[in-house]
Amino acid sequence: MGKYFGTDGFRGEANVTLTVEDAFKVGRFLGWYYGQRKKSDVCRIVIGKDTRRSSYMFEYSLVAGLTASGADAYLLHVTTTPSVSYVVRTEDFDCGIMISASHNPYYDNGIKVINGNGEKLEESVIVEIEKYLDGETPEVPLAKRDKIGRTVDFAAGRNRYIGYLISIATRSFKNKKVALDCANGSASAIAKNVFDALGAETHVISNSPDGLNINTKCGSTHIEVLQEFVKEIGADVGFAYDGDADRCIAVDENGNVVDGDVICGKYMKEQGALKNNKVVTTIMSNFGLYKALDREGIGYEKTAVGDKYVYENMVTYGNCLGGEQSGHIIFSKHATTGDGILTSLKVMEVMLEKKESLAKLASEIEIYPQVLKNVRVKDKAAAQDDAVVKAEVSRVTEALGDSGRILLRQSGTEPVVRVMVEAADLETCEKHVDQVIEVMKQQGHIL
Repeated sequence: MGKYFGTDGFRGEANVTLTVEDAFKVGRFLGWYYGQRKKSDVCRIVIGKDTRRSSYMFEYSLVAGLTASGADAYLLHVTTTPSVSYVVRTEDFDCGIMISASHNPYYDNGIKVINGNGEKLEESVIVEIEKYLDGETPEVPLAKRDKIGRTVDFAAGRNRYIGYLISIATRSFKNKKVALDCANGSASAIAKNVFDALGAETHVISNSPDGLNINTKCGSTHIEVLQEFVKEIGADVGFAYDGDADRCIAVDENGNVVDGDVICGKYMKEQGALKNNKVVTTIMSNFGLYKALDREGIGYEKTAVGDKYVYENMVTYGNCLGGEQSGHIIFSKHATTGDGILTSLKVMEVMLEKKESLAKLASEIEIYPQVLKNVRVKDKAAAQDDAVVKAEVSRVTEALGDSGRILLRQSGTEPVVRVMVEAADLETCEKHVDQVIEVMKQQGHIL
């Protein structure tokens, strides 16, 4: 993890910890770097953005930097992170940039860089970008005269991605009532079009972005809104996305959250399509997921948190299905990153092919109660490594025994330590999470 780039790009509060100058310099470096390794006569870099007000500001800054270094900048406009990945790898771009802070509030933003294979950027290149940002490398040359780059409207790329998603579906969604929560983000421009084209009776909420309402009491981080909406309209299923639509949380017809990993993994095993008979998970995955996989005779790998690490494992060992509890699920046959809308289509496929409701499909999966609290701290490493805090974590671990677990994890993108406890009941989870947070407070770590 770098100084500026975390597990999912360079993220921070707009014009506070992530500035237009930062964006310009990232553009300058990428335009020059890929210009030296260009696949064609001119370096071509494609840019997408979410609906935050600051996304337009950062888009213009990046474009200025790219074109000043001689690269051509192709604009997808408001779109999803997975669509940028798709366009990069299918349209032979040198790299892609997505302007988004994912599930963060509107005042944050981020720069995600995707390499020419449609994958999250290599650490070696991130190191070089950060050196340039810190002035540790020479200034890159400015393009002159006819070598200055162009800006190209490329909305057609987003339309091709929509067509690709539609082509993945195996059956019509006719007679299925589907609820979508677009988080007032990127999915607002795409999701309904896909479900309508496939014949669903589509009902959408939180699809009126105004630049300030992305992720505000909606989307995958506020799943209770979709849960109520599904029950209110009598939908067969509901899907909630985050700000850039690279994650998806599914809700069954009764308003219950459903884990798509096991449902899709079991179905893929039945179809002979689950390579290595394994699902890739992260250290944050629920106990219930592993019990369900054990029952189905499906193996699993555990990685660090971040769909980047999940995908790296999939590539290294040839696994084809992986995901995070937060809703990032990767189907490597179709994508190189988490894709919320694609995940929705794959869950729909299982429902339609097996002719069963989502509640029925999920009935054998018992998810353990879990409480996760994000604690804003002065120094993430200092808070997590504090001997007194670690001693309290050990006490909780001993108290839980083999009927639960506690996990402290530093956020890769925010000044936050996540405290998570799984146990037999919510009361126990809350008690132990609060114990640890109180010790962190007493030690002076909490902002």
